Amino acid sequence: MGSYTTHRFAPGSWQELTYDIYSGLTVGAMHSVWLVQDRLNCLFFHPVMKVLGIQITERDNEKRKKALQESGETPSLKVVAIGYGRTGTFSLTLGLQELGFPTLHTQHLYEMPSIFDMWTNDVFLPSIRSGVASLGKPDLDLIAREGFEATADLPTALYFEEIAEQFPECKFILTTRENSEVWFRSWDTLTKSITQPVRVGTFVPRVRKLGYYFRWLFSIINKDNSYLTVPFPLPFQNKQQAIASYEEHNRRVREKIPPHRLLEYNVKQGWKPLCDFLDISPDECPTHPFPKSNSIRSVQIQAISSIIFPLTVTMLIICSLFSVVFQKLTGKTVLQWLSGRLENLSSTGRGRCKTSKKGTGKKKKFCPVLMGGEILKTKGM
Repeated sequence: MGSYTTHRFAPGSWQELTYDIYSGLTVGAMHSVWLVQDRLNCLFFHPVMKVLGIQITERDNEKRKKALQESGETPSLKVVAIGYGRTGTFSLTLGLQELGFPTLHTQHLYEMPSIFDMWTNDVFLPSIRSGVASLGKPDLDLIAREGFEATADLPTALYFEEIAEQFPECKFILTTRENSEVWFRSWDTLTKSITQPVRVGTFVPRVRKLGYYFRWLFSIINKDNSYLTVPFPLPFQNKQQAIASYEEHNRRVREKIPPHRLLEYNVKQGWKPLCDFLDISPDECPTHPFPKSNSIRSVQIQAISSIIFPLTVTMLIICSLFSVVFQKLTGKTVLQWLSGRLENLSSTGRGRCKTSKKGTGKKKKFCPVLMGGEILKTKGM
């Protein structure tokens, strides 16, 4: 599902810096590629393949969904990570998937049209239209019906009480940072980065829906309905309100979820607490370092890459088409034409140079140069 990268380099090392740059560029570019590819599949390739009788490759969640239907098993969520964004939710997602729990993270929500449409139509748009941000009544069972056994990150994290009641066997993981200040610095940087691609990509339907999501989410986190309607770029985060929301959420989780169903977890703790909580035997618990991905530096580069990459590709296509048309019309490449023009101008300038004598009897060369519609004389050396 989607593309991601993970590393296990020492914090602050040059390897980590290099990898963050590499992963940011590649993941940001692949988000754009995926959106274009998906659009082409929907509009052209899949219809043509159906007509030709060619089987379309199923996504992993579609295979799991079909297997669930064939087995008659009741779909359910088994693990839900209910920490706020920027608490290690994506690294945890990679860990859960490695332990055998198909996990939906919000970073790849746009790849699941049925789930994304549910959130948009049942929660985001009603809040925007009413001008009041509310949690609404999302169809949380749909996530399980689509083949996922776990979720991570917002917005699902906000619905822990509903999930606990709807899925009695579900376990919860509250990811946290060292303190609220550390969390907000990362959250604030993230929100400033991710809204830029949405701002310039509103003509793409799924990107436009991400804009609806950010409006709703920022209104909920900052307790400020103005985010629902103000033009892009959205206002910066309200530090006081955002930290209060983060702390209140964590307090309510600890209060509402029974201790035997809750693990408070920092991804720096590694595999053991996670395996113990999920009843993974020591033999099956991984021994290599826990996945580390989506650093804030990488996310910032992703945001830039997701804008620059499609623009660069578009410009290359436009320039290539122009070059082909130009050569058809003139019989020359653009470089050949420019080279010829420069040579003609140079020849014309040399041909107009004149030699004259003045007082001393010495010959001096003057070359007229056309500038601003007037002939100016320049002294030859």
